[in-house]
Amino acid sequence: MPGPKDLDPSTSPRALLGAELRHAREKAGLSQRELGEPLFVSASFIGQLEAGTRRMLPDIAHRIDDILGTDGFFERNCKAANRSKYPDHFAEAAEAEAIATAIREYAPLLIPGLLQTEAYARAVFRAYQPTAPEEVIDGLVENRLDRARLLDDPTKPQLWAVLDEAVLRRKVGSPAAMAEALRHVTVMARRHRIIVQVLQFAAGAHAAMTGSLKLMSFEDAPPLTYLQGPETGRLEDDPATVTRHELTYDLLAASALSPAESLALIESVAEDYAHADQQP
Repeated sequence: MPGPKDLDPSTSPRALLGAELRHAREKAGLSQRELGEPLFVSASFIGQLEAGTRRMLPDIAHRIDDILGTDGFFERNCKAANRSKYPDHFAEAAEAEAIATAIREYAPLLIPGLLQTEAYARAVFRAYQPTAPEEVIDGLVENRLDRARLLDDPTKPQLWAVLDEAVLRRKVGSPAAMAEALRHVTVMARRHRIIVQVLQFAAGAHAAMTGSLKLMSFEDAPPLTYLQGPETGRLEDDPATVTRHELTYDLLAASALSPAESLALIESVAEDYAHADQQP
């Protein structure tokens, strides 16, 4: 496995810590596998720590300090490196997403966060937290829109989303908000910035009926899959698990409408919402 390149610390809160880990490991003359063995983790996990795609937990940091003789450096600094504006269950995935070269996502219920508009995101967060103060909702929306700026880069990450038809049909917010949200998706697709497909109800049973799925690929680290539920989520790097989820995604894409047919459907549903909003 090629070693990760030097990373710009501004790209991820964990990038600097990962670069220091790689430096200390190489100085000690250890491979990623040799460092991982006494930690009971894989070489790929060490590579992901070094690439900034995985979070270094305090117990791992403590043992790394012991093995590499770094006098508590990693234990002292891992908490600062792990600070995030995102919830704990999503923070690691958000940091990985920020440096991914490609993201493939199956969305069964909601427009993916990277593609949400302000009004749509606000409706989502208000539904999640109906009694939260407005400033709390404002902060959540701001963070989501800031995360979506990943797509301001014209080429990276490549985003390929398969949307269940339920994403289109479930009204989140007002009809106008839905029309705007769906049009935003189509604009991004027609600009060739994303690939989007719709998995219609008519497709029947499919390979991901148990929930959402996100796959992330990286230039210098093994791929990850992210699984999410209510207030919970986890990254998986086990090669067999990732391979199985890649097959699941391929089956979903094969069952979905083509990108051209999907755009036509999304635009049609957006028009329906726009007309509904105009009715007295």
